[in-house]
Amino acid sequence: MKNGLARFDFFLNQLQALLDRSSKQKNPGLWLYQNNARTPLFMLEGLAKLYAGIHNKKKFTKIKAHFKLLEDALGQIDYYDAFAKEFAANKKIPKNITGYLQAQTREKIQSLNELLTEKEWIGSEKTRVQKVRKKLSKADWENEKEDVEGIHMFYVNSINSILEFSNQKNFHFDNVEKDLHELRRMIRWLSIYPQALKGCIQLRQTKNAPKYLAKYLTKDITGSPYNVMPDAAGCNYFLLLDKDRFYALSWMISELGKLKDNGLRLEIIKEAVMQTSSLKEKAAMAKAKQICGRGQLTVQQVLDKAEELFKTYCKEKDLETLLSGTASIKK
Repeated sequence: MKNGLARFDFFLNQLQALLDRSSKQKNPGLWLYQNNARTPLFMLEGLAKLYAGIHNKKKFTKIKAHFKLLEDALGQIDYYDAFAKEFAANKKIPKNITGYLQAQTREKIQSLNELLTEKEWIGSEKTRVQKVRKKLSKADWENEKEDVEGIHMFYVNSINSILEFSNQKNFHFDNVEKDLHELRRMIRWLSIYPQALKGCIQLRQTKNAPKYLAKYLTKDITGSPYNVMPDAAGCNYFLLLDKDRFYALSWMISELGKLKDNGLRLEIIKEAVMQTSSLKEKAAMAKAKQICGRGQLTVQQVLDKAEELFKTYCKEKDLETLLSGTASIKK
């Protein structure tokens, strides 16, 4: 089995096991959400996204759409549930706000349950995984050397796309979802691919790394299990990433995530206020700020901070220098 197919097979086996167990539950969608089904879906979506950029674009784009639809449904549950739990523990948040988010969580779980059956992930017609495997078996898988060369070029193109996105915006963000969240999604994939690729991406420590990188090398980042590359056993060709710059990437993803959540906190309370009262958008946002209290940043402050962080990161050319070359094991 070629390496590319083996990677899909590994995570499809994980997903299939979760789907099989969920189908025996009264509430399959809730069970999948509570048992981290999002992780193998992220890996599978990442693999499909990556290989769509290397070969068989049409085939992998269709495969990616199936995984993304399911992952997005789980993401919607997480969006409402995470804030519902946070607000339930905060006495300053009105109960009707928390109640609305809890109701939305239940609604999104029901939507996921319907999706699982309609798209044949579970139920009497549970053929989705089997159909994906069949499509994968017909892909034009490359040998290991060609595979890593393709992954290398895909990273180059992905980095260029991120830089083009930020340059088009001139580092100016107007919207939490369309600008900040989208940018974070784009750079986050660069940290997901190594986990999905099962060892063919490794980190290389560069001698005499620039001193400005030290600010990114916090204990939380350097000690994170997510920043440990999968074991390289069985791999003979590798794409190498600069270790400190990969940590810088991870730090940026984390900080933008905190800012994104800060901005979305206001947005979700505004939504709840509008849905549970007669207030229009402007008045609802004012009410949301009042509910959050003094410590809450405004949406514009969130966007300004994100702009400043990413502008500094780009001036240092940390993305352009993330790639550290390729390597192989001599037999």
